[in-house]
Amino acid sequence: MAYRVELTERAARDLGRIYRTINTDGSARARDWFKGLEKAVFSLDEHPARAPVIPEDDTLRHLLYGRKPNVCRIIYAIDERDRVVTVLHIRHGARKAFTSSGGN
Repeated sequence: MAYRVELTERAARDLGRIYRTINTDGSARARDWFKGLEKAVFSLDEHPARAPVIPEDDTLRHLLYGRKPNVCRIIYAIDERDRVVTVLHIRHGARKAFTSSGGN
């Protein structure tokens, strides 16, 4: 049985910011990269535990998407009981450590 993937408001804003930042309107390559990022996010509906636990919080996991220097961390929580994956944040992989308080 697949999991339901939900985005927090923060994660939805992150996607919007990434979309604007890479200027997908002007580049087919950027548009394809962004579509791949979205696909990676929603691929968490199958086997979400495949990705490692993050060092900042052992209750969360992260899936990496892209290649250096354009790597994004998709940070998420898994609710096994309700079979829901909640995407908390999508951030550039080079940013400082994640805090769930929203300070980064």
